[in-house]
Amino acid sequence: MLAPGTVFHVKLTRPARRATLVVHVAASACWLGLTLGLLALGITATTTGSAVTVEASVRAMKLFADWLLLPLAFLTFLSGLVLSLGTPWGLAKHRWVYTKFWLTLATMTATVFALRPGVNSAVAAVSVGGPLPDVSEVLAGPIVSLSAYVFMTVISVLKPWGLTRRGQKLRMTARKSVDAERARQTA
Repeated sequence: MLAPGTVFHVKLTRPARRATLVVHVAASACWLGLTLGLLALGITATTTGSAVTVEASVRAMKLFADWLLLPLAFLTFLSGLVLSLGTPWGLAKHRWVYTKFWLTLATMTATVFALRPGVNSAVAAVSVGGPLPDVSEVLAGPIVSLSAYVFMTVISVLKPWGLTRRGQKLRMTARKSVDAERARQTA
């Protein structure tokens, strides 16, 4: 078992932790901002009366979804995983970290299997001169994703809910070893 705050038995140094944190925050902010941009493009595509604007909007959405979303999602996930494993926060010690981990996995999966196929379907439909097949194909993904990212940002700042059961057990084990060491020193 890895010691808390280590990655492959190596604790992140302060400069490494800070660099990884900067990468994580920057990638997360880009992912959130890109999703906000996708939502703006989706709203434009669904509210405009111009076929040219609809096509330009969904083509821009496709470009962003194909080239930026998954690399940013993966970078956010990977840097968050390194931070959780290489610092005392741990992956499964604090509920907010654990929640962010699973929400990040869920949103990455939704990007691959729902958002990108929806955008691709919209592009295919409007490229041949047809209307948007379904408004939800260009709006639902960005709305759900943006909600998840804002929620993850909030819990990153507030750090609510305390320790998981595993975190409580680790804390109790650490306290017992400290108490035993103190008892040996005073004896």
